[in-house]
Amino acid sequence: MTMAKLGKRTIKAREGIDRAKLYSLEDAVKLIKGRANAKFDETIEVAMNLGVDPRHSDQMVMPNPKVGSVTMDITNAVKGAKGGSVEFKVEKAGIVQAGVGKASFDEKKLIENIKAFADAVNKAKPPGAKGHYINRVAISSTMGPGVKIEPSSLFGG
Repeated sequence: MTMAKLGKRTIKAREGIDRAKLYSLEDAVKLIKGRANAKFDETIEVAMNLGVDPRHSDQMVMPNPKVGSVTMDITNAVKGAKGGSVEFKVEKAGIVQAGVGKASFDEKKLIENIKAFADAVNKAKPPGAKGHYINRVAISSTMGPGVKIEPSSLFGG
């Protein structure tokens, strides 16, 4: 089986990103924004690998009804991140992801949105979750490479 050849655009977008390194949230947002150069306003997405098995009812991750509701509508999720309601759903592999803004957004706004999303996911920790809850986090733009984030940089100042 041969691997597909990477295009020039993909190779250029991946330059300068260490795929093994965990970046701070601020550095990761800079890297993603700098590489979001498609002919449209790319969506910035965050994906979190959670230490849960959603097949077990006591490990289902659902937002608190007071915090948000479950939907896949990116626009509402982004608006909600500002107003306190964040919307997400965990896939069967224990991954939760959502659009948190557009590449045209200011870096500070994207960081705020990502932190609001991470906070909502953290608050929705199910009682049956054992050990590390948020294992891995990455952000990417629609057409860009993913950048891994140090989970601890999502919380705090």
